[in-house]
Amino acid sequence: MIVPPQMTIGSLNQITPEADTKQNSDLDMEQFLMIISKAMSMPSLDGGSGSGGGNETDYIGQMVQFGMLNQMQELTETMQTTMLMTQQQQALSMVGKQVTLKTDADQLVSGAVEKVRFDNGYATIQVDGAQYSLNSIIEVGA
Repeated sequence: MIVPPQMTIGSLNQITPEADTKQNSDLDMEQFLMIISKAMSMPSLDGGSGSGGGNETDYIGQMVQFGMLNQMQELTETMQTTMLMTQQQQALSMVGKQVTLKTDADQLVSGAVEKVRFDNGYATIQVDGAQYSLNSIIEVGA
């Protein structure tokens, strides 16, 4: 998952809006409707009423599918952002609490959470001067 830069705590990107950059493959609803209207207005060579691509209901079906795809992409981005913010809040709430962690060497480390760091938006905790990811926590106490 790519973490947007505006999601890092203390980021100036939260204050100043980032310029929208579109790639050549990006197509918004307005552009899609323009293409559909051009295709519907162009006569076909075989004497039919529209271009050889289909009738008006085909275009409406494509428009609905395109709109649904856009909404699903926006929902996915929103869910990723929400999950990241929840993880950050959970990490901040652990400061001062006793935790037991499992290290990469399969050893248990216990101690109080001294601080929380954010690396590219992801939270890590510091226990006894060492950094650990949140998924290494196996127990949290008071």
